[in-house]
Amino acid sequence: MIKVKARGNESIQQMLKRFKKLCEKEGLIKELKRTSVYEKPSERRRRRIRKSIKRAQKDETIGAF
Repeated sequence: MIKVKARGNESIQQMLKRFKKLCEKEGLIKELKRTSVYEKPSERRRRRIRKSIKRAQKDETIGAF
């Protein structure tokens, strides 16, 4: 659960901006968008495969140095 406490003389807009940034960092917005629409099992499988390929490529480039 994300909590945002006011800092000194901070306005509501600044607190809201910090809250949104924390939500983005935690990946909550991405997760909400993904789960708000039904995803077919075949689409879910394709997404997982693409994610694993990306991860493997990332690991491969990091290991090269």
